[in-house]
Amino acid sequence: MNQHRRTVLSAMLALPLGALTKHASAAKSAGGYPSRTVTLVVASAAGSSTDMVARYTADGLSKALGSTMIVDNRPGAGNVIGWGSVARSAPDGYTLLTTELSFAIAPGLIPTLPFDARKDFAPIVTIASVPHVMVVNADLPVTTVDEFVQYIKQNPGKLNYGSGGVGTNPHLCGEMFKKLTGVDLVHVPYKGAAAATQDLLAGHVHMVTSSIPTTLPHIQSGKLRALVVTDTKRSAVLPDVPAAPEVGLADMTMNFWIGIAAPAGTPDEIKTTLNENVQKLLADPDFLAKLSAAGMSPVGGSVEETEKFVFSEMDRWAAVTKEAGIQHGN
Repeated sequence: MNQHRRTVLSAMLALPLGALTKHASAAKSAGGYPSRTVTLVVASAAGSSTDMVARYTADGLSKALGSTMIVDNRPGAGNVIGWGSVARSAPDGYTLLTTELSFAIAPGLIPTLPFDARKDFAPIVTIASVPHVMVVNADLPVTTVDEFVQYIKQNPGKLNYGSGGVGTNPHLCGEMFKKLTGVDLVHVPYKGAAAATQDLLAGHVHMVTSSIPTTLPHIQSGKLRALVVTDTKRSAVLPDVPAAPEVGLADMTMNFWIGIAAPAGTPDEIKTTLNENVQKLLADPDFLAKLSAAGMSPVGGSVEETEKFVFSEMDRWAAVTKEAGIQHGN
């Protein structure tokens, strides 16, 4: 037996450090969580900011946990189909949900949700956050927020803004802008932010406020003009675009955040395992570079901090939708 141990030890010492790390990770997970493929559900279509971060995260966690994590897009009914499917899943850590800002907006907007967002889900970690940016078609004769406001006031009721639908992030941003500036803008809802952006590029709508990754390529190409970033500070990828407080819109802050949740009842040790491994990803230079390239910032935080944040977001946006008189379907 001693000779066998010496042989095994010699073989391990001959392995590169990376191989040892991989071996240790696999050994640690053997017989524990996860022991099979984990599904990370994205309630929106492939290609969205949420989908992009989900794929970065799934790839990183697959390597860290020594077990495959796949991304499963389940779009439809304003994300409700994907959210609902996870709410009904077994709380065993093998079906997870990619949550984001619209998940926190929905409870205050849709009274007929087929689940209780607070009771049926367990927030695990917030991965990344990115502000929105207000953009106009480059042909519109305005270069600043003040010029845009004046242009709208000179053409009352003639200008509009697009959104991905009633109660979506761009819709709420548009309504906050109207309230803070007193302008008359017509809301034009689309079936998704991509469709609204395409019509903005075509000149059919005049303004869209969307997450930076969605609009950044068009800003960089010169087809869209960025007027303001909905954050307290400027974005590293749009350093020449003022932040909301710089243009007198301090209350118009909206960050699009992306995180992970599990069905309620998922064991604490599983939630902790996932949280700790995402925290390690958020310290990895390659992972951070991917977020940075999309204009996103890492967030992190404990399971308890994540839960507190998600529930506070639900409270905030429920108040906004109520004050603006926004209801699902109107």
